[in-house]
Amino acid sequence: MSITNLQNSPMEVESPCNKICTLNAAAICIGCGRSREEIKQWSQASRFQRLRIIDAAAARRQQLAAADQKPAE
Repeated sequence: MSITNLQNSPMEVESPCNKICTLNAAAICIGCGRSREEIKQWSQASRFQRLRIIDAAAARRQQLAAADQKPAE
């Protein structure tokens, strides 16, 4: 879901945490796709900031999934 769709939603922005809390070498959670900084900032983030974090995390999860699909060299 994109930021544009979520901004129109009246609901609270829930954490994308899926309880797979493991950071990779780049300090990105392999479960939710958030950076260490984004995880730390979440509780104080505004609705707009949370939506931006969710969007960025979704893009990172796609990148992580694509990287996992590449054959080993």
